[in-house]
Amino acid sequence: MSSRPEFHQLLDESWKCAKTVLCVGIDPSNEMFPTSAPLDELGILEFSTSIVDAVSQHVCAIKMNHAHFASQGHESELESLIGYIHERYPSIPVILDAKRGDVDSTAEKYAEEAFNRYSADAVTVNPFMGWDT
Repeated sequence: MSSRPEFHQLLDESWKCAKTVLCVGIDPSNEMFPTSAPLDELGILEFSTSIVDAVSQHVCAIKMNHAHFASQGHESELESLIGYIHERYPSIPVILDAKRGDVDSTAEKYAEEAFNRYSADAVTVNPFMGWDT
């Protein structure tokens, strides 16, 4: 895993460079996928990278929804997509939209997943775990 600046530094620079606060979300699902493209590993990655390429000059961040990838078994494509963004557009921060929230020991594992496995620059969290916690 390469060393990247802290998220707030990346975002601050990205805002200044792109002159926008627009963040684009990539949440692949059957409903939004072009009928001409297969909803398989290569199709997901090609579709997602084409979105990244199209918006890269117009956004200050890119967010991927973990559930949209994981529910279809496309976690490796999520990893590849984040790697693609870091390689091609290193100044754009990547947010893993996972909405994670749990007790300390589990939260640590979610952080390991987000930052070590996926190399995300930030992750969304949900501080509310339910009435029983």
